Amino acid sequence: MEIEWFRRAYKEILEKAREALEGVDEEQLKKMLDVLLEARYHKILVMGVGRSGLVARAFAMRLMHLGFNVYVLGETITPAMTKDDVFIAISGSGSSTLVVAAAKVAKDVGATVIAITSFPDSPLGKLADHVVVVKGRTKVAGERDYFSRQLLGIHEPLAPLGTIFETSCMIFLDSIIASLMKRLGLTEEDLKRRHATVG
Repeated sequence: MEIEWFRRAYKEILEKAREALEGVDEEQLKKMLDVLLEARYHKILVMGVGRSGLVARAFAMRLMHLGFNVYVLGETITPAMTKDDVFIAISGSGSSTLVVAAAKVAKDVGATVIAITSFPDSPLGKLADHVVVVKGRTKVAGERDYFSRQLLGIHEPLAPLGTIFETSCMIFLDSIIASLMKRLGLTEEDLKRRHATVG
């Protein structure tokens, strides 16, 4: 029974992630690539909460490997945002309280805000200068705030607590890295030079 459930789960996750990525708008994708390339010598700050935060960290690491000046918002070594910076906010619901608050601060200082979300009409989507829609999250009992859903124990049967969005987002951002490598003419060897050698 457990093996059958395992197989059903991974097949659903893979299929839904494929559908989500095939649904990404090409113009939104190109705009994000352009914004990142323009910000290469400025600061890029990334943020998400929960598993989206882990996805943000993974993306930040790869941007660092590409030579970008990147930080994870909330870390003690993260400098203040300025008008030349780019803030990348990852939230499936687009209503995660901490992410929306950070986006407001970014807007106040004049930084460019990129939102990666399933809901472009969400508070985050409305704040952003640029939105990339990555589908995957379903409406769960009318409650879309991450911490509230976690406390209530609300989940999706085979892909609990937004798994489809987070998995799709991870693949999307890894594909962004591959696209940036191509645009910048970098190879895996170039990335290896910045890879951690301790830890």
